[in-house]
Amino acid sequence: MRKDDNFIMLPTVDFCFAGLMENARVRKGFLAAVMKVSPEKIRETVLLPTILKRESEDDKLGILDVRVIMEDGAQVDIEMQVAYFAHWDKRVLFYLSRIYAGQLKKGEPYDRLKKCIHVSILDFVYFPNDTECCRTIHFRDDKTGEVYTDLMEIQILELKKLPEEVKSSEDVLAWMKFFSGKTKKEFEDMAKTNEYIGEAYNTLLELSADEKRRMEYEAREKALRDYNSQMQSAFKRGEEQGERRGEERGEKRGELRGIEKTRRIFQLHGQGKEPGEIAGICGMTEKEVEWVLFGE
Repeated sequence: MRKDDNFIMLPTVDFCFAGLMENARVRKGFLAAVMKVSPEKIRETVLLPTILKRESEDDKLGILDVRVIMEDGAQVDIEMQVAYFAHWDKRVLFYLSRIYAGQLKKGEPYDRLKKCIHVSILDFVYFPNDTECCRTIHFRDDKTGEVYTDLMEIQILELKKLPEEVKSSEDVLAWMKFFSGKTKKEFEDMAKTNEYIGEAYNTLLELSADEKRRMEYEAREKALRDYNSQMQSAFKRGEEQGERRGEERGEKRGELRGIEKTRRIFQLHGQGKEPGEIAGICGMTEKEVEWVLFGE
């Protein structure tokens, strides 16, 4: 493979992000920013297995990007997601609930339960109606706004909303800017902002120089590109189909209906349903479903 001195892995590729989090100092710096505490207060973090245990054969398999346990027993699930995921909210609740409930063994008291945090780093806009790039979500009383419990917490970081000039002193914004980097120069500049991001930059350089890891990274990056291309193509076919069906029925919203239906088709297909079954659910013919899925 030809050496490229400017090549550097991008943290938005989950393979690279997981590699960064293998470094204890990088974990420490990022978790301190997420939890809004001084890094000195985080004395130890340990990576846990990312495949969640199934209690029965019927349970859905859970696979996380990075799962960390803190010294006080609190757990943090961190996931980097590049491609749009229609039901990300449900997925987050599924994994967070599994982690929270999985702390106790049979017969153990509830007071042993520790805080569980899910951090979603999204390279797409999930909340389109505001400009907030990072938010923290808890269970709250609808009337008073009082927090019911802080034992389950969700943090959403939307990289696409990050302003070009980060003026806030919040460390989490600096990490978001680092994760959003696209060139070696950008990462190098961000490395000067604090020692932990500097450590992350050095780790990026080491990962990028490892021939085996680079091949694995490029394979994963290609898979993501192919997936995004396939989805864009499928959405376009869905839009075209929606326009045709809308024109035939005199409906002005044919294009929107096509996009929504395409997403539904891929969701059902991802659940293992066959085209014939999907057709019945979506009110389409089997050939129409196959055309959206496979272009045939």
